[in-house]
Amino acid sequence: LVLELNQVIIPTYGTVPDQQNLQTPEWVDFDDKPDSLFFKDGQRRIDFVLVYEDESKKMTHKRSDRKKQKRKRQVYESNLIDNGLQLEATRSVLDEKLIFVKVHAPWEVLCTYAEVMHIKMPLQHNDLKTRGSAFNWFSRLFRVDENIIKPEQEFFTAPFQKEHLSNFYIQDKDTFFNPATRSRIVHFILSRVEYATKNNVKKFGINKLLDTGIYKAAFPLHDSSFRHLSTDPNCPSERYLLYREWAHPRNIFKLQPLDFIRKYYGEKIGIYFAWLGFYTNMLTVAAVVGVGCFLYGCLKKDDCTWSQEVCDPNIGGNIIMCPQCDKVCTYWNLTITCESSKKLCIFDSFGTLVFAVFMGIWVTFFLEFWKRRQAELEYEWDTVEYLEQEEQVRPEYEARCTHVVMNEITQQEEHVPYTACGKCVRMTFCTSAIFFWILLIIASVVGIIVYRLSVFLVFSAKLSRHISGTEAIRKYLTPQTATSVTASLISFVVIMILNIVYEKVAILITDFELPRTQTDYENSLTTKMFLFQFVNYYSSCFYIAFFKGKFVGHPGSPVYWLGKYRNEECDPGGCLLELTTQLAIIVGGKAIWNNIQEVLLPLVKNLIGRYSAAAKSEKVVPRWEHDYHLQSIGKLGLFYEYLEMVIQFGFVTLFVASFPLAPLLALINNMLEIRLDAWKLTTQFRRMVPQKAQDIGAWQPILQGIAILAVVTNALIIAFTSDMIPRLVYYWSFSVPPYGSHSTYTMEGYINSTLSVFNISDFKNASKPFSPWFGNQTTCRQVYRDLRYPPGHQHQYEHNIYYWHVIAAKLAFIIVMEHVIYFVKFIISYVIPDVSQKTKSKVKREKYLTQKLLHENDLKKNMGKIADKIIKGADSTFRPKDE
Repeated sequence: LVLELNQVIIPTYGTVPDQQNLQTPEWVDFDDKPDSLFFKDGQRRIDFVLVYEDESKKMTHKRSDRKKQKRKRQVYESNLIDNGLQLEATRSVLDEKLIFVKVHAPWEVLCTYAEVMHIKMPLQHNDLKTRGSAFNWFSRLFRVDENIIKPEQEFFTAPFQKEHLSNFYIQDKDTFFNPATRSRIVHFILSRVEYATKNNVKKFGINKLLDTGIYKAAFPLHDSSFRHLSTDPNCPSERYLLYREWAHPRNIFKLQPLDFIRKYYGEKIGIYFAWLGFYTNMLTVAAVVGVGCFLYGCLKKDDCTWSQEVCDPNIGGNIIMCPQCDKVCTYWNLTITCESSKKLCIFDSFGTLVFAVFMGIWVTFFLEFWKRRQAELEYEWDTVEYLEQEEQVRPEYEARCTHVVMNEITQQEEHVPYTACGKCVRMTFCTSAIFFWILLIIASVVGIIVYRLSVFLVFSAKLSRHISGTEAIRKYLTPQTATSVTASLISFVVIMILNIVYEKVAILITDFELPRTQTDYENSLTTKMFLFQFVNYYSSCFYIAFFKGKFVGHPGSPVYWLGKYRNEECDPGGCLLELTTQLAIIVGGKAIWNNIQEVLLPLVKNLIGRYSAAAKSEKVVPRWEHDYHLQSIGKLGLFYEYLEMVIQFGFVTLFVASFPLAPLLALINNMLEIRLDAWKLTTQFRRMVPQKAQDIGAWQPILQGIAILAVVTNALIIAFTSDMIPRLVYYWSFSVPPYGSHSTYTMEGYINSTLSVFNISDFKNASKPFSPWFGNQTTCRQVYRDLRYPPGHQHQYEHNIYYWHVIAAKLAFIIVMEHVIYFVKFIISYVIPDVSQKTKSKVKREKYLTQKLLHENDLKKNMGKIADKIIKGADSTFRPKDE
């Protein structure tokens, strides 16, 4: 391929700056046909549009700079013409400073570069028999009407070869290469044509010209307005059909026309929406099971024995709890936590365990079935044997190539931006910067923890919780609840702010790292952004799930944070409810914020541009000028869309044991997300340059890593964050002899037996509460289930045997749950092949046809020529003897 590029794509351009015979585009006036996609002659299709500002009308640059820019542009356009492209220039209707250069690729150019780029083209119709699915009748209810968007015909394809042109399925030369393919070919040429030479280093490519401002924009055209059909009879109005049947909100329950999306926007856009749609469909199953587990918890809430004991005035009403902070906190009654214990019964039930195991298996099915679906799309969209093109060097990299080194492969000198030592120093600095900023994120989490510790003291002092109080608000506005809700809200605000900051930081670090190609750039940025986002979004959840209330000591000997703040304690039911609150606020708030941002930002920008003074003109405006005033999707394309969905996937899988409604929220968000993303692409953004993509790229291993980690986190949440294991140990071991006094297995007495007793006379002066003790009781109970021997015991305040039983049960549960789920995941991965038999048959059939139609025909022709030569040789040899 490299040899072909050197021979075909980069010939001698003759771009010497003092050259006088430069070819220029043909200048024409606008013909008042707003929907036309052709040159003025109505025959040549516009495959790309370049926009620049007339240098003679620029006032912001020096005259010498304007001349240099004009010279580079003229050389570039001349070289485009030398490469076979045809250019036509038209001045803007609304702004006389703007010039639009329309680019057309003739048939010969398309054929030449289609062969160089290994673009697959149709050979013949797919003649394999297809079996109809049993669910076709059902899925047909949700498909797009086939009379409006006709299904794409299935063809066997092969890499295009000019010498075998007659073997390809060509009905019409004008439609053989569809508009998306034409635009991709033209962009391939635009990215490789030279415009200057400096210090023996060639400067080339449209990207560099855009970055330096020589051109203001470069884009392929939308084929029509999204509001109405095109008035041009030669235009299929695919954009209008996409808006009407895909992006419109009324289609929220319809399946996406993926083949049509791919045809219009290319494989890279198509694979994103295919993945997002597949993920959303799989979430339907998870959401149904999650809602079922939630309803199960609601139904069993009234049968929750331990919650009833907390609310019982004769049990919970007689249990006096120790203060939860030093001095200012008071003794309080266990019945205060009655309402929170009822809510906890909904989420901390047997259904939670079932759902956690289900999600561990669900995520495996999702990833395995996606591999199969991806393999089908690879075949259908001709990316099975997709060869990566020789990527051009990024302009930022090229501009810093000042060092000369010897390439070990080519044994030729090449220019690089830094030496081996410089590269090592640069990588060390970038790695250190990444860790530094991650530590700053962790520092923000520590700040939230300090807020929680300090504000809890304030709420404890302000919110009266006297034992004899009977205020109704006391049931709902406890210091724990007030602290949890306000801290979660502040955490969400901090996360969104840091999200904006670290996005810019990640880009700066990646820019300093100076990757060579755009793929290297995107992969490097993906890694950094995911690390930042992972720590930013999940750190507060990890703290609540695995650290809060785990290292608190006991009332007589508390553990202090930073030597000043007493560590937080969980409610008597654990921290699961607080984790649920945190997740609900972050997941719900993030979804609302992102959707509002995605809708408003491009809409407001386009409205400002549309209603500016120049745009208020009532003149007829051509299609290329309409598209110019739309937003550019940017260099990173769908990077942020993938990132948003992967972070959501983490919330849905990593902490789902504490929030079974997370898949339902994700499902609702994604149904809106698909239509919002479609609406943005079809109405608010210029048409993207169609690009090939085999799969979802670097996001696939990230999803697999999250899936593996999710099994561990959910097992740990059930074991250490929820109260399920202590309850099961009590039910099966400590409710009956020899440890218990009940004759049958029961949960009665659970609360009284698991809240450790503390003698108030053992309080140290530093933590002794100000509030006076009244009554004859001399003990209080610990808030958390620390399971210690009571005062007066020879091992007082040390962990009792119940504690060690619980620890053993938790460890056993984690080991069993992980091994069972991982074993099932392994079996599922083994049983479900990555490529279906149907797809394998299609691939084999296509290879057979390619071999037969292209290579065997070649062989026959060559053999015929050889035979003719042999016969002629034989005739000339034997003729003298015959004579």
